[in-house]
Amino acid sequence: MLLLTVAVSGLIIYWISYQKQDTSICHKEHVSVDSFQRQLRLQEKRMHSYHRSLKKKNKPERKVVLQNFNPNTADSLTLRQLGLSDFVIRNILRYREKGGSFRTSESFSKIYGLSSEQYRTLHPYIQIPAPKIALPVDTAPHLPSLQPDTAALKYAEGTKVDLNRADTSILKRVPGIGSFLARKIVAYRDRLGGFYRVEQLQEVMHVDTVVNKWFRVDSCGMRRLEVNRAGLDELRRHPYMDFYKAKAILEYRRKRGKIKGLSRLALFEEFSGKDLERLLPYLSFD
Repeated sequence: MLLLTVAVSGLIIYWISYQKQDTSICHKEHVSVDSFQRQLRLQEKRMHSYHRSLKKKNKPERKVVLQNFNPNTADSLTLRQLGLSDFVIRNILRYREKGGSFRTSESFSKIYGLSSEQYRTLHPYIQIPAPKIALPVDTAPHLPSLQPDTAALKYAEGTKVDLNRADTSILKRVPGIGSFLARKIVAYRDRLGGFYRVEQLQEVMHVDTVVNKWFRVDSCGMRRLEVNRAGLDELRRHPYMDFYKAKAILEYRRKRGKIKGLSRLALFEEFSGKDLERLLPYLSFD
């Protein structure tokens, strides 16, 4: 029993001394690792500082050449020679690309990235030309010799004009009709194929009924629409037709042949009674 107690006591003493030794070793290793990491970070900082200083040494210095310039037209090379950074130059060029312009020297100072010190340095060299103002040309002295009195060219009361034969020069002589309305009337007449009633003038926008008394209609020269021959575009172009009416005619011709008369069109749902009444003078079924 005594021997067992002595053996156990020895083992305990050995284990305690071993633990102390192991803790001391771990502590020393931990201190060594921390020291190595600090040295490594210090070395990295030194290398980084070295590379930065090396770049600064190798980077050529930009020579500043102060000269007169127009910020609205100066190119990037000129702006760079003035000592402006690439960032400021990009901002100037983008501002101009978007339609901006510098009207005064003070407006140039508002460019983002331009310091007040740079502006004060460049201010004496900013040259912005004054905008050109177009002066009105006085043509009044020449008007009497070039243009006769239009009022004197108007038709006398009681004059009747053939609505289907009058060109724009004749229409302009009718009281109440100028160049604009004359062109509109002729264009509408060409689309119709001619007028068959004076009242059709009111189908032209802005034409008042007061002008009707100056016109008569000769329908002999009217142009008719060939229902069985005309294509889609020609049919739909007529003011009294549209795409659906024209398509219905073409579909009938494709399936059943020629359309023999207005009574056949009356069966189409695309044509109302009013449509047929207006189209009657313009359609030919030959």
